[in-house]
Amino acid sequence: MNIQVSPSPIPNSNAVSLTSMLDRDDYLTGLLNQVTATKTEGWLQELRQSAANWVRHSIIPTTREEEWRFTDLSSLRKVEFNIETGNFASLEFDILPEAANSRLVFVNGVFAPELSAVSDLPSGIVVSNLAGLSVVEQEGVQQYLAQAEGAQEVFTALNTAGITDVAVVWVKKNVVVETPIHLVFISGETLTISQPRCLVVAESGSQVTLVEEYTNRRGAESAEDGVYLTNAVTEVWVGDNAQVSHTRVEREGAEAFHIGKTAIAQARDSRYTCHAITLGAKLSRHNLEILQTGEQTQTTLNGLTIISGKQLSDTHSAIALNYPHGTSDQLHKCIVGDRAHAVFNGKVFVPKLAQLTNASQLNRNLLLSSKARVDTKPQLEITADNVKCAHGATVSQLEDDEIFYLQSRGIDENDARKLLINAFAAEVINKIPVPSLREILLNTVNNLKSLTNE
Repeated sequence: MNIQVSPSPIPNSNAVSLTSMLDRDDYLTGLLNQVTATKTEGWLQELRQSAANWVRHSIIPTTREEEWRFTDLSSLRKVEFNIETGNFASLEFDILPEAANSRLVFVNGVFAPELSAVSDLPSGIVVSNLAGLSVVEQEGVQQYLAQAEGAQEVFTALNTAGITDVAVVWVKKNVVVETPIHLVFISGETLTISQPRCLVVAESGSQVTLVEEYTNRRGAESAEDGVYLTNAVTEVWVGDNAQVSHTRVEREGAEAFHIGKTAIAQARDSRYTCHAITLGAKLSRHNLEILQTGEQTQTTLNGLTIISGKQLSDTHSAIALNYPHGTSDQLHKCIVGDRAHAVFNGKVFVPKLAQLTNASQLNRNLLLSSKARVDTKPQLEITADNVKCAHGATVSQLEDDEIFYLQSRGIDENDARKLLINAFAAEVINKIPVPSLREILLNTVNNLKSLTNE
């Protein structure tokens, strides 16, 4: 990630070197041709074309690159994906009671109005797909969409090149939204690629709670869906003294590929909290990038990855604290069973200008089998001299004496293991501000039988 103080637009093709032109990726070009087949008009088409120019001279990352050395995408390259329009038959997803009338649903990247409900919203907030916005509102979106730092990253640019619709949440100045906003992105058609796009703008002094969920079309507990690819991008702009609570849940199908980007820009005195829960997909990658654009920001990142079988889940985060008096607190936990492989790489950048920064980062990992694997790299890059920063990582297994203690109280070994696993996960899940979602996730963890068997 190229850390800068201000956002930069996607470079055009004139900035691409001769070397990258010679290394053009034919597989990536095939994906690009699929996602750009549908045309749009005006400024959106210009934005898409600029991104497409970049993608045409890019390559899909390999394990030779430091940022991808633990995540091998060669299995992705073996699959030919196609764009599927919205197929709304046989869909299952959880309706959160708190957001029963504040929900947008997209199926294979296509807005599904018959599954959405936005009647329970106060004045001062817009929750809509891009096509449902007024001309004035679309002009506002134009100022923010695809303007976040890191727009030239290959999968982010691929998503931008294929934008046909966007989930938009826009909170006006000083508006406090008590009702959670639930954004549901459903995929699952075999051999298809979907590219959900989400834009959140919280103006000065506003507050909003957001739930962003990725699931397969037959429900999160189904393993019936085949191979498909979700390439998602979310941009969050947090204005001066604004507050955003953001929960991101990934529960894709068992054979799916999921690649996601969450890019956040925090202005002066803003507060942003992210609860990122990763449960599904054969291979998943989440890039979480925070850019501080003003003083005295507060950033809280809570992550939980639970995988088993032969799943691979990779979380890369980067927090750029560019101004004084910033605070960041990150806890990422992984529960890894069977032959699964978890990756965590967390960077915190504290340059010389960011004096009086307070940053902490901790990655805790629980391995449930002798063949489970975790690669962890918490990382601080500090040049400021008046700061308080700490980071660390732990890797452990269930303790025999803890299991024995619970057995001595009449609990069998399997239930004892389950209690300890649930307690490890609950530290993150219990911080989610939507009670029904907390209950769903706690029940999901409790019912994951693969985690309680060696």
